[in-house]
Amino acid sequence: MVRQPSQSSGAGGPCPQAARCGACNGAAVSYGEQLAAKDARMAQLFADLAAGGTELRPIRGMDDPFHYRDKVTTPFAPGKRGPNGGREILWGMYAPGTHRIVPKESCLIENRAAQEVIRALPPLMKRYRVAPYDEDRCTGFLRHAVVRVGHESGEMLVTLVTNGEQFPASKAFCRDLVKRCPGVTSVVQNVNTAATNTILGQRERRLYGPGFILDTLCGLSFRISSQSFYQVNSTQTAVLYERAMALAALDGSQRVIDAYCGTGTIGLVAASRGAAEVVGVDSVASAIRDAAQNARHNGLANTRFVTADAADFMAGRAAEGGPAPDVVFLDPPRAGCSPAFLETLGALGPQRIVYISCNPRTQRDDLGRLARFGYEVPVIEAVDMFPHTEHIESIAVLRKGEG
Repeated sequence: MVRQPSQSSGAGGPCPQAARCGACNGAAVSYGEQLAAKDARMAQLFADLAAGGTELRPIRGMDDPFHYRDKVTTPFAPGKRGPNGGREILWGMYAPGTHRIVPKESCLIENRAAQEVIRALPPLMKRYRVAPYDEDRCTGFLRHAVVRVGHESGEMLVTLVTNGEQFPASKAFCRDLVKRCPGVTSVVQNVNTAATNTILGQRERRLYGPGFILDTLCGLSFRISSQSFYQVNSTQTAVLYERAMALAALDGSQRVIDAYCGTGTIGLVAASRGAAEVVGVDSVASAIRDAAQNARHNGLANTRFVTADAADFMAGRAAEGGPAPDVVFLDPPRAGCSPAFLETLGALGPQRIVYISCNPRTQRDDLGRLARFGYEVPVIEAVDMFPHTEHIESIAVLRKGEG
Protein backbone atom coordinates (compact mmCIF):
# COMPACT_ATOMS: atom_id res chain seq x y z
CA MET A 1 0.00 0.00 0.00
CA VAL A 2 1.31 3.43 -0.98
CA ARG A 3 0.31 6.77 0.50
CA GLN A 4 2.00 9.87 -0.84
CA PRO A 5 1.27 13.50 -1.74
CA SER A 6 -0.39 14.16 -5.07
CA GLN A 7 2.45 16.42 -6.22
CA SER A 8 5.23 13.89 -5.65
CA SER A 9 5.37 12.86 -9.32
CA GLY A 10 6.15 16.30 -10.64
CA ALA A 11 2.64 16.91 -11.91
CA GLY A 12 2.95 20.59 -11.15
CA GLY A 13 -0.17 20.84 -9.03
CA PRO A 14 -3.80 20.03 -9.74
CA CYS A 15 -5.11 20.53 -13.26
CA PRO A 16 -6.60 24.02 -13.76
CA GLN A 17 -9.52 22.42 -15.64
CA ALA A 18 -10.31 19.82 -12.95
CA ALA A 19 -13.38 21.62 -11.60
CA ARG A 20 -14.83 22.10 -15.09
CA CYS A 21 -14.27 18.65 -16.63
CA GLY A 22 -14.52 16.46 -13.52
CA ALA A 23 -12.10 13.78 -14.75
CA CYS A 24 -9.76 14.18 -11.77
CA ASN A 25 -12.00 15.93 -9.26
CA GLY A 26 -9.93 14.70 -6.29
CA ALA A 27 -6.58 16.00 -7.52
CA ALA A 28 -6.58 18.99 -5.18
CA VAL A 29 -6.26 16.59 -2.23
CA SER A 30 -2.98 14.77 -1.51
CA TYR A 31 -2.89 11.18 -2.68
CA GLY A 32 -2.45 9.89 0.84
CA GLU A 33 -5.61 11.71 1.91
CA GLN A 34 -7.49 10.31 -1.08
CA LEU A 35 -6.57 6.76 -0.09
CA ALA A 36 -7.49 7.37 3.54
CA ALA A 37 -10.89 8.70 2.46
CA LYS A 38 -11.50 5.63 0.34
CA ASP A 39 -10.53 3.35 3.22
CA ALA A 40 -13.03 5.22 5.40
CA ARG A 41 -15.79 4.76 2.82
CA MET A 42 -15.08 1.03 2.62
CA ALA A 43 -15.09 0.76 6.43
CA GLN A 44 -18.45 2.51 6.63
CA LEU A 45 -19.99 0.48 3.81
CA PHE A 46 -18.88 -2.90 5.15
CA ALA A 47 -19.06 -2.10 8.88
CA ASP A 48 -21.49 -4.91 9.66
CA LEU A 49 -19.34 -7.51 7.91
CA ALA A 50 -16.22 -6.23 9.69
CA ALA A 51 -18.06 -6.53 13.01
CA GLY A 52 -18.80 -10.15 12.11
CA GLY A 53 -15.16 -11.00 11.43
CA THR A 54 -14.52 -9.95 7.83
CA GLU A 55 -11.02 -8.54 7.37
CA LEU A 56 -11.06 -5.21 5.54
CA ARG A 57 -7.62 -4.70 4.07
CA PRO A 58 -6.27 -1.21 3.29
CA ILE A 59 -6.66 0.01 -0.26
CA ARG A 60 -3.72 -0.63 -2.55
CA GLY A 61 -2.58 2.63 -4.12
CA MET A 62 -0.18 3.43 -6.94
CA ASP A 63 3.48 4.34 -6.70
CA ASP A 64 2.88 6.98 -9.38
CA PRO A 65 -0.81 7.93 -9.56
CA PHE A 66 -0.54 10.04 -12.70
CA HIS A 67 -0.97 9.48 -16.46
CA TYR A 68 -2.34 5.98 -15.83
CA ARG A 69 -5.23 5.98 -18.32
CA ASP A 70 -4.10 3.98 -21.35
CA LYS A 71 -7.36 4.72 -23.18
CA VAL A 72 -8.10 8.33 -24.10
CA THR A 73 -11.36 9.41 -25.74
CA THR A 74 -11.77 12.91 -27.12
CA PRO A 75 -14.80 14.54 -28.81
CA PHE A 76 -14.51 17.17 -31.55
CA ALA A 77 -16.88 20.03 -32.35
CA PRO A 78 -16.88 23.25 -34.39
CA GLY A 79 -15.95 26.40 -32.51
CA LYS A 80 -16.15 30.11 -33.26
CA ARG A 81 -15.51 31.50 -36.71
CA GLY A 82 -12.16 33.17 -37.20
CA PRO A 83 -11.43 36.42 -39.09
CA ASN A 84 -10.89 34.45 -42.33
CA GLY A 85 -14.29 32.75 -42.06
CA GLY A 86 -12.93 29.39 -40.95
CA ARG A 87 -14.08 27.78 -37.72
CA GLU A 88 -11.99 26.70 -34.78
CA ILE A 89 -11.90 23.03 -33.84
CA LEU A 90 -12.91 22.37 -30.26
CA TRP A 91 -11.59 19.28 -28.56
CA GLY A 92 -11.09 18.17 -24.98
CA MET A 93 -13.50 16.62 -22.49
CA TYR A 94 -17.19 17.01 -21.81
CA ALA A 95 -18.13 18.96 -18.69
CA PRO A 96 -19.95 16.67 -16.24
CA GLY A 97 -23.56 16.02 -17.24
CA THR A 98 -23.29 18.09 -20.44
CA HIS A 99 -22.02 17.96 -24.00
CA ARG A 100 -20.13 21.21 -23.53
CA ILE A 101 -16.49 20.65 -24.42
CA VAL A 102 -13.88 21.82 -21.94
CA PRO A 103 -10.66 22.55 -23.91
CA LYS A 104 -7.75 20.43 -22.77
CA GLU A 105 -4.09 20.71 -23.74
CA SER A 106 -2.93 18.21 -21.11
CA CYS A 107 -4.34 15.93 -18.44
CA LEU A 108 -2.96 14.58 -15.15
CA ILE A 109 -4.40 11.10 -15.60
CA GLU A 110 -4.17 10.39 -19.33
CA ASN A 111 -1.27 8.55 -20.98
CA ARG A 112 1.20 11.14 -22.29
CA ALA A 113 1.77 9.42 -25.65
CA ALA A 114 -1.98 9.24 -26.23
CA GLN A 115 -2.26 12.95 -25.47
CA GLU A 116 0.37 13.68 -28.12
CA VAL A 117 -1.73 11.81 -30.69
CA ILE A 118 -4.85 13.78 -29.73
CA ARG A 119 -2.96 17.07 -30.01
CA ALA A 120 -1.75 16.08 -33.49
CA LEU A 121 -5.28 15.59 -34.86
CA PRO A 122 -6.70 19.17 -35.07
CA PRO A 123 -3.86 20.43 -37.35
CA LEU A 124 -4.35 17.38 -39.57
CA MET A 125 -8.09 17.97 -39.68
CA LYS A 126 -7.47 21.49 -40.95
CA ARG A 127 -4.85 20.35 -43.43
CA TYR A 128 -7.07 17.65 -44.96
CA ARG A 129 -10.35 19.53 -44.53
CA VAL A 130 -11.85 17.05 -42.11
CA ALA A 131 -14.74 18.90 -40.46
CA PRO A 132 -15.53 18.29 -36.78
CA TYR A 133 -18.96 16.90 -36.00
CA ASP A 134 -21.75 19.32 -35.09
CA GLU A 135 -24.13 17.24 -32.98
CA ASP A 136 -26.88 19.89 -33.05
CA ARG A 137 -27.07 19.76 -36.86
CA CYS A 138 -25.72 16.19 -37.30
CA THR A 139 -23.20 17.58 -39.80
CA GLY A 140 -19.44 17.38 -40.04
CA PHE A 141 -17.28 14.28 -40.15
CA LEU A 142 -14.98 13.49 -37.19
CA ARG A 143 -16.95 12.84 -34.00
CA HIS A 144 -14.41 11.30 -31.62
CA ALA A 145 -10.90 9.92 -31.51
CA VAL A 146 -10.11 7.00 -29.21
CA VAL A 147 -6.45 6.22 -28.53
CA ARG A 148 -5.51 2.95 -26.83
CA VAL A 149 -1.92 2.40 -25.68
CA GLY A 150 -0.33 -0.96 -24.90
CA HIS A 151 1.12 -0.34 -21.44
CA GLU A 152 3.96 -2.84 -21.89
CA SER A 153 4.21 -2.94 -25.70
CA GLY A 154 3.89 0.80 -26.32
CA GLU A 155 1.80 0.06 -29.43
CA MET A 156 -0.99 2.57 -30.13
CA LEU A 157 -4.36 2.06 -31.80
CA VAL A 158 -6.21 5.17 -32.99
CA THR A 159 -9.91 4.84 -33.71
CA LEU A 160 -11.41 7.72 -35.70
CA VAL A 161 -15.18 7.80 -35.21
CA THR A 162 -16.79 9.38 -38.26
CA ASN A 163 -20.23 10.58 -39.31
CA GLY A 164 -20.09 8.71 -42.65
CA GLU A 165 -18.02 6.16 -44.52
CA GLN A 166 -16.37 8.25 -47.24
CA PHE A 167 -12.94 9.39 -46.05
CA PRO A 168 -11.20 10.59 -49.24
CA ALA A 169 -7.97 11.72 -47.59
CA SER A 170 -7.65 8.73 -45.25
CA LYS A 171 -4.33 7.39 -46.60
CA ALA A 172 -2.59 10.76 -46.52
CA PHE A 173 -4.18 11.58 -43.14
CA CYS A 174 -2.87 8.35 -41.59
CA ARG A 175 0.53 8.68 -43.20
CA ASP A 176 0.89 12.19 -41.77
CA LEU A 177 -0.37 11.09 -38.34
CA VAL A 178 2.14 8.24 -38.12
CA LYS A 179 4.92 10.59 -39.24
CA ARG A 180 4.07 12.98 -36.39
CA CYS A 181 3.41 10.17 -33.87
CA PRO A 182 5.61 7.16 -34.76
CA GLY A 183 4.19 5.11 -31.87
CA VAL A 184 0.89 4.72 -33.75
CA THR A 185 0.79 1.16 -35.13
CA SER A 186 -2.87 0.93 -36.19
CA VAL A 187 -5.61 3.31 -37.31
CA VAL A 188 -9.24 2.22 -37.62
CA GLN A 189 -12.24 4.15 -38.93
CA ASN A 190 -15.41 3.49 -36.96
CA VAL A 191 -18.63 4.71 -38.63
CA ASN A 192 -21.38 6.10 -36.41
CA THR A 193 -24.08 8.06 -38.22
CA ALA A 194 -26.72 7.76 -35.48
CA ALA A 195 -27.87 10.73 -33.41
CA THR A 196 -26.75 9.06 -30.19
CA ASN A 197 -24.55 9.50 -27.13
CA THR A 198 -22.95 6.13 -27.86
CA ILE A 199 -19.41 6.75 -29.08
CA LEU A 200 -18.75 3.73 -31.30
CA GLY A 201 -20.84 2.41 -34.17
CA GLN A 202 -20.90 -1.15 -35.53
CA ARG A 203 -19.17 -0.65 -38.90
CA GLU A 204 -15.40 -0.41 -39.10
CA ARG A 205 -12.60 -0.51 -41.60
CA ARG A 206 -8.87 -0.69 -41.14
CA LEU A 207 -7.00 2.34 -42.43
CA TYR A 208 -3.46 1.56 -41.30
CA GLY A 209 -1.69 -1.37 -39.64
CA PRO A 210 -3.29 -4.62 -38.43
CA GLY A 211 -6.31 -2.96 -36.80
CA PHE A 212 -5.40 -4.03 -33.26
CA ILE A 213 -2.56 -3.83 -30.75
CA LEU A 214 -1.01 -6.40 -28.45
CA ASP A 215 -0.21 -5.87 -24.79
CA THR A 216 1.10 -7.96 -21.91
CA LEU A 217 -0.76 -8.35 -18.63
CA CYS A 218 0.16 -10.77 -15.82
CA GLY A 219 2.57 -12.53 -18.16
CA LEU A 220 -0.03 -13.09 -20.90
CA SER A 221 -0.42 -11.40 -24.26
CA PHE A 222 -3.77 -9.84 -25.14
CA ARG A 223 -5.11 -8.60 -28.45
CA ILE A 224 -6.92 -5.26 -28.07
CA SER A 225 -9.21 -3.93 -30.79
CA SER A 226 -11.40 -0.83 -30.84
CA GLN A 227 -14.39 -2.70 -29.39
CA SER A 228 -12.49 -4.80 -26.83
CA PHE A 229 -13.10 -4.30 -23.15
CA TYR A 230 -9.69 -3.86 -21.52
CA GLN A 231 -9.04 -2.10 -18.23
CA VAL A 232 -7.64 1.40 -18.76
CA ASN A 233 -5.15 1.26 -15.85
CA SER A 234 -2.91 -1.69 -16.66
CA THR A 235 -0.61 -1.16 -13.68
CA GLN A 236 -3.43 -1.51 -11.17
CA THR A 237 -5.21 -4.17 -13.21
CA ALA A 238 -2.18 -6.38 -12.69
CA VAL A 239 -2.40 -5.70 -8.94
CA LEU A 240 -6.15 -6.42 -8.98
CA TYR A 241 -5.78 -9.72 -10.82
CA GLU A 242 -2.80 -10.88 -8.74
CA ARG A 243 -4.81 -10.28 -5.57
CA ALA A 244 -7.84 -12.06 -7.07
CA MET A 245 -5.70 -15.09 -7.89
CA ALA A 246 -4.25 -15.13 -4.37
CA LEU A 247 -7.74 -15.02 -2.86
CA ALA A 248 -8.92 -17.80 -5.20
CA ALA A 249 -6.18 -20.08 -3.76
CA LEU A 250 -5.81 -22.07 -6.98
CA ASP A 251 -3.71 -25.24 -6.61
CA GLY A 252 -4.08 -26.98 -9.97
CA SER A 253 -7.20 -28.98 -9.20
CA GLN A 254 -10.04 -26.46 -9.40
CA ARG A 255 -12.77 -26.19 -12.02
CA VAL A 256 -13.35 -22.47 -12.56
CA ILE A 257 -16.14 -20.39 -14.10
CA ASP A 258 -15.40 -16.81 -15.14
CA ALA A 259 -18.82 -15.13 -15.23
CA TYR A 260 -19.20 -11.80 -17.07
CA CYS A 261 -15.85 -12.75 -18.60
CA GLY A 262 -15.63 -10.08 -21.33
CA THR A 263 -12.51 -10.71 -23.39
CA GLY A 264 -11.41 -13.37 -20.92
CA THR A 265 -8.63 -11.58 -19.05
CA ILE A 266 -9.45 -12.89 -15.54
CA GLY A 267 -10.21 -16.41 -16.70
CA LEU A 268 -7.07 -16.62 -18.79
CA VAL A 269 -4.91 -15.44 -15.90
CA ALA A 270 -6.59 -18.12 -13.75
CA ALA A 271 -5.93 -20.73 -16.44
CA SER A 272 -2.25 -19.82 -16.36
CA ARG A 273 -2.06 -19.71 -12.55
CA GLY A 274 -3.29 -23.12 -11.42
CA ALA A 275 -6.87 -23.68 -12.58
CA ALA A 276 -7.46 -27.17 -13.95
CA GLU A 277 -10.08 -25.85 -16.37
CA VAL A 278 -11.80 -22.51 -16.99
CA VAL A 279 -15.14 -21.80 -18.62
CA GLY A 280 -15.79 -18.14 -19.47
CA VAL A 281 -19.31 -16.83 -20.02
CA ASP A 282 -20.49 -13.54 -21.49
CA SER A 283 -23.54 -12.38 -23.45
CA VAL A 284 -21.49 -10.31 -25.93
CA ALA A 285 -20.48 -12.50 -28.86
CA SER A 286 -17.62 -10.24 -30.00
CA ALA A 287 -16.09 -10.37 -26.51
CA ILE A 288 -16.25 -14.17 -26.53
CA ARG A 289 -14.52 -14.26 -29.92
CA ASP A 290 -11.75 -12.07 -28.50
CA ALA A 291 -11.49 -14.31 -25.43
CA ALA A 292 -11.17 -17.48 -27.53
CA GLN A 293 -8.56 -15.80 -29.74
CA ASN A 294 -6.60 -14.67 -26.69
CA ALA A 295 -6.70 -18.23 -25.31
CA ARG A 296 -5.29 -19.62 -28.57
CA HIS A 297 -2.71 -16.86 -28.75
CA ASN A 298 -1.43 -17.79 -25.27
CA GLY A 299 -1.65 -21.56 -25.81
CA LEU A 300 -4.15 -22.06 -22.96
CA ALA A 301 -5.99 -25.23 -23.99
CA ASN A 302 -7.64 -25.63 -20.58
CA THR A 303 -10.19 -22.92 -21.41
CA ARG A 304 -13.58 -22.73 -23.08
CA PHE A 305 -15.65 -19.61 -23.77
CA VAL A 306 -19.41 -19.54 -24.19
CA THR A 307 -21.76 -16.84 -25.48
CA ALA A 308 -24.69 -16.92 -23.05
CA ASP A 309 -26.50 -15.00 -20.38
CA ALA A 310 -24.61 -15.74 -17.17
CA ALA A 311 -27.79 -16.54 -15.18
CA ASP A 312 -29.06 -18.91 -17.88
CA PHE A 313 -25.69 -20.62 -18.10
CA MET A 314 -25.52 -21.10 -14.34
CA ALA A 315 -29.09 -22.42 -14.27
CA GLY A 316 -28.20 -24.92 -16.99
CA ARG A 317 -25.16 -26.11 -15.05
CA ALA A 318 -27.26 -26.54 -11.91
CA ALA A 319 -29.94 -28.47 -13.85
CA GLU A 320 -27.34 -30.85 -15.29
CA GLY A 321 -26.62 -32.10 -11.80
CA GLY A 322 -22.91 -32.52 -12.45
CA PRO A 323 -20.12 -31.40 -10.15
CA ALA A 324 -20.26 -27.78 -9.09
CA PRO A 325 -17.39 -25.49 -10.06
CA ASP A 326 -14.83 -25.08 -7.31
CA VAL A 327 -14.29 -21.36 -7.91
CA VAL A 328 -16.41 -18.73 -9.64
CA PHE A 329 -14.97 -15.32 -10.58
CA LEU A 330 -17.46 -12.46 -10.88
CA ASP A 331 -16.78 -9.05 -12.40
CA PRO A 332 -20.27 -7.67 -13.13
CA PRO A 333 -21.32 -4.21 -14.37
CA ARG A 334 -21.77 -1.34 -11.91
CA ALA A 335 -25.37 -2.37 -11.27
CA GLY A 336 -24.12 -5.63 -9.77
CA CYS A 337 -25.48 -9.13 -10.34
CA SER A 338 -29.09 -9.78 -11.24
CA PRO A 339 -31.27 -11.56 -8.64
CA ALA A 340 -31.71 -14.44 -11.11
CA PHE A 341 -27.95 -14.86 -11.42
CA LEU A 342 -27.43 -14.82 -7.65
CA GLU A 343 -30.17 -17.43 -7.18
CA THR A 344 -28.61 -19.79 -9.72
CA LEU A 345 -25.12 -19.17 -8.36
CA GLY A 346 -26.29 -19.96 -4.84
CA ALA A 347 -28.02 -23.11 -6.07
CA LEU A 348 -24.90 -24.20 -7.93
CA GLY A 349 -22.92 -23.82 -4.71
CA PRO A 350 -19.23 -23.33 -5.61
CA GLN A 351 -16.88 -23.64 -2.68
CA ARG A 352 -15.34 -20.23 -3.33
CA ILE A 353 -16.47 -17.05 -5.09
CA VAL A 354 -14.11 -14.19 -5.94
CA TYR A 355 -16.27 -11.13 -6.54
CA ILE A 356 -14.55 -8.17 -8.22
CA SER A 357 -16.61 -4.98 -8.27
CA CYS A 358 -16.30 -1.46 -9.66
CA ASN A 359 -19.18 -0.44 -7.34
CA PRO A 360 -18.73 -1.58 -3.72
CA ARG A 361 -22.24 -0.42 -2.85
CA THR A 362 -23.96 -2.90 -5.19
CA GLN A 363 -21.34 -5.49 -4.23
CA ARG A 364 -22.38 -5.09 -0.59
CA ASP A 365 -26.01 -5.80 -1.49
CA ASP A 366 -25.04 -8.88 -3.49
CA LEU A 367 -22.92 -10.24 -0.64
CA GLY A 368 -25.96 -10.00 1.61
CA ARG A 369 -28.05 -12.01 -0.84
CA LEU A 370 -25.38 -14.71 -1.16
CA ALA A 371 -25.18 -15.03 2.65
CA ARG A 372 -28.57 -16.77 2.47
CA PHE A 373 -26.85 -19.67 0.72
CA GLY A 374 -24.35 -20.19 3.52
CA TYR A 375 -21.49 -18.03 2.28
CA GLU A 376 -19.21 -16.12 4.62
CA VAL A 377 -16.84 -13.32 3.62
CA PRO A 378 -13.42 -13.72 5.24
CA VAL A 379 -11.61 -10.92 3.30
CA ILE A 380 -12.39 -7.77 1.32
CA GLU A 381 -9.58 -5.88 -0.41
CA ALA A 382 -9.73 -2.59 -2.29
CA VAL A 383 -7.57 -1.42 -5.19
CA ASP A 384 -7.27 2.19 -6.34
CA MET A 385 -7.83 1.76 -10.06
CA PHE A 386 -8.68 5.42 -10.67
CA PRO A 387 -6.59 7.82 -8.56
CA HIS A 388 -7.90 11.39 -8.19
CA THR A 389 -11.49 10.16 -8.67
CA GLU A 390 -14.09 8.81 -6.26
CA HIS A 391 -14.09 5.32 -7.78
CA ILE A 392 -13.03 2.23 -5.82
CA GLU A 393 -12.47 -1.31 -7.10
CA SER A 394 -12.96 -4.00 -4.48
CA ILE A 395 -12.44 -7.75 -4.25
CA ALA A 396 -14.45 -9.91 -1.87
CA VAL A 397 -13.80 -13.61 -1.37
CA LEU A 398 -16.80 -15.71 -0.35
CA ARG A 399 -16.34 -19.14 1.16
CA LYS A 400 -18.96 -21.82 1.70
CA GLY A 401 -19.60 -22.12 5.43
CA GLU A 402 -19.32 -25.38 7.32
CA GLY A 403 -23.04 -25.34 8.14
